[in-house]
Amino acid sequence: MKVAFPYMGCVTAYDWFLEHLGHKVVMPPEPTQRTIDLGVKYAPEFFCYPFKIMLGTYIEVAEKGAELIISSGGCGPCRAGLYGEVHQRVLDHLGFNTEVVIFDSLFQDPKDFFRKVLSVKNNTSLMSVLKYFSIGFKMVEDMDAIQRKINILRAYEINRGDFNEAFSKIKKMYRKCESKKDVLKTTVEANAMLDKIPIRKVREEERIRVGIVGEIYVIMERCANNSIEEKLNNLGVEVETVQDISSWVKHNLIPRRFNKEKSWQVIEKAKREYTPLNVGGHDLENMGWMIDFAERGFDGIVHCMPFGCLPELVTRSIIPQISKDKNIPILSLSFDEQISSANVQTRLEAFIDLAKNKKKKPGLFEEFEFKEAAIV
Repeated sequence: MKVAFPYMGCVTAYDWFLEHLGHKVVMPPEPTQRTIDLGVKYAPEFFCYPFKIMLGTYIEVAEKGAELIISSGGCGPCRAGLYGEVHQRVLDHLGFNTEVVIFDSLFQDPKDFFRKVLSVKNNTSLMSVLKYFSIGFKMVEDMDAIQRKINILRAYEINRGDFNEAFSKIKKMYRKCESKKDVLKTTVEANAMLDKIPIRKVREEERIRVGIVGEIYVIMERCANNSIEEKLNNLGVEVETVQDISSWVKHNLIPRRFNKEKSWQVIEKAKREYTPLNVGGHDLENMGWMIDFAERGFDGIVHCMPFGCLPELVTRSIIPQISKDKNIPILSLSFDEQISSANVQTRLEAFIDLAKNKKKKPGLFEEFEFKEAAIV
């Protein structure tokens, strides 16, 4: 069967896993302006930016003959819970014979989850499925860790583009793995490769650290966020994001009583300090991560959201209070097909100037009106 999936961040392990299940993978192209234009053209008017980019990707893989698209869903007031159904209707309307299969959280409907696993395992034994999933997930975990390392070190690279070039090579190295032993060996080689890249030395007091929170797709897909991590790195800023595939999988597949993921800890922080109510998406997580970044001494926080996203609008409404309570500048950016790279660049430059000045003169930030200092 010809199988595809949405493009979101590093997708190396996705195609590896599906190929080992015996499928012919239709690799989704990295989203381009054509992808966005297709999504905007055929999406319902008020659906959010991630929906439009994913729809454009689905149309592109359907044009290449994809028979099945595998993706994840959502629940609660967040419209991600409707994505699969609406994507399917649009593809049907356009005349494509492509089925969209959505995997929701294991704990939402275990029977439905395992029924879908059986439908896509392609005559592969369940033991083999578990084996390939284990190897693929280890690959994802290690690549996420490497990406986090790059988001710190790239801020100090001497030759612009060295880390991006290295990561492109690293993805190809992982693609050749056939076992966990191969993955571990590749991880060692990848870290050694990164450690050889020349970087400039900085004193501890000169480091500027910014945390990125927000809606998962906008955080993880650089097409959706105008390559915000790289833009901040190019300003000499270390970046830490709160969403990646490995943490999302562990959050949704491991029962909470056994789950040691920090996402559950920060949710409890948000419940205690700001609101006990979860309105959907990652609203409580994002509030909790803001508290966590402030407590860890970060110099600023960037909140990324799709234009009109209900859960993130709720988070955005509480940002001024969090900024005031935790004495940390927070920039909220809303993304859709209209936002320009120059707009994002200018706002980031101004925000980083604010963060640097606060670091040099700690009392300066308290003098501002917090509804202005928390730039929304």
